[in-house]
Amino acid sequence: MTNELVDYRRKRAKETLEDAEQLFNLGSLFSAVNRIYYAMFYEVIALLLTKNLSSPKHSGVKSLFNQEFVKSGEVSIESGRLFSRMFDFRQKGDYEDFVSFEADKVKEWLDDAKLFIKELEELIDKL
Repeated sequence: MTNELVDYRRKRAKETLEDAEQLFNLGSLFSAVNRIYYAMFYEVIALLLTKNLSSPKHSGVKSLFNQEFVKSGEVSIESGRLFSRMFDFRQKGDYEDFVSFEADKVKEWLDDAKLFIKELEELIDKL
């Protein structure tokens, strides 16, 4: 079941990243930021599942990811920081008032998310 679930989460990550790009191209920046984060989140869940790890909370997923993969050096520190930043941006975009995102920053995050997912995909393939 774990391999099947890993594959399912990886597929969700790719589809969600495609959604993020489409939303960005439509100018829907808040939705794009949300989808960028969730694409990364699904890929992190897939990676955690390779070690039979999970958490019911987003903060727990972030913590396990940092503890198990970033601190060990298997995932770059930059990627760990990016995931944390996108978690924060998604929270702000979804729950805070008077937040705005600039298109050039969202495009940068989208491009960074593509590299993030590629890095995790390559790691999962090695495990």
